[in-house]
Amino acid sequence: MFGKLFGRGAERPAADPHVLPAPRRQRNGMYTLRALGDARVLAVVEAADARDWEAVKAALALFDLGRDHLLLGELAELDHVQEWIGRAVEEDKEHRATALLISGARHISWGWEARTSDRAVNVTQDQWRVFHERLHIAEEQLLEAAELRPEWITPWRRLLTSGRGMSLGSAVNETRRDAALRRDPLDLETHLEWVSQSQPRWGGEPGQALAFARDALARAPQGHRLGCVIAMAHIEDWVESDRGDCLETPAIQAELRQAADHSILHPAYTWRPGWQNDFNMFAMALSLAGERHTVRRVFQTLDGAYTKWPWVYFAEPEKQFARHHRRA
Repeated sequence: MFGKLFGRGAERPAADPHVLPAPRRQRNGMYTLRALGDARVLAVVEAADARDWEAVKAALALFDLGRDHLLLGELAELDHVQEWIGRAVEEDKEHRATALLISGARHISWGWEARTSDRAVNVTQDQWRVFHERLHIAEEQLLEAAELRPEWITPWRRLLTSGRGMSLGSAVNETRRDAALRRDPLDLETHLEWVSQSQPRWGGEPGQALAFARDALARAPQGHRLGCVIAMAHIEDWVESDRGDCLETPAIQAELRQAADHSILHPAYTWRPGWQNDFNMFAMALSLAGERHTVRRVFQTLDGAYTKWPWVYFAEPEKQFARHHRRA
């Protein structure tokens, strides 16, 4: 109670033995989160970085990669994974589905690296060609992974991204969204991807994403991280808007406060590896809305931990995080 009255951070659980110590902070007090801040995740990442498939499998035994989007994201962003994971796909029949999932996710990230985040009109023909080649490989691998392990949700979430990049159309992507949500109706990452796809720049209608996010929050139990969908829906609206202050309204501030209280700031919230990603979404949304109370609690809980997403929407994401952190 007193934490809420005086703006302290959220109540975090007793020390977790797997939590990585914060690296040396920058002069402004921030640091970039590594390996979801978890030693077990770091073991997976380091094994993949060393191209040691046997060590990767051993480290993954502690996780469910078919449901852990954040861990899969760590592997998908690693340079050079595409250079060795293909051998695991071909030679390790027992773990073929896992290798396909990692390879497919990596090919999507690798494809977007070729395309870049530039506007479509500025992407060259050669960039488009490489982009589609890599996404085509990702599609084949992820569909096979989903067939081999029908209970997995992560292939369907990634197929939403490749489907958007390949312009497969709303019918295909709605089918993939529904496939993911049948496996977990409250899956945050699937909801976040659909919020992005519902933006006008991807063919959606104004207000569509926010309506979807509000419906999702209404179904989420207290303490569930699905509340982050509200934060991202407002951030996406800000990206679409020509006005930098478009979120600075009392109604939006109140909605963000209520969503944070319902999810990440609720006592029932689960502190899992990578929880800092959830808090960074609310930190950015509350900052853009000019909110001054809840944002302080969020930044205090983060204690300087910066995640690239969603601050990457800024031209200088680290500087923006530091600036808003300082203001809070």
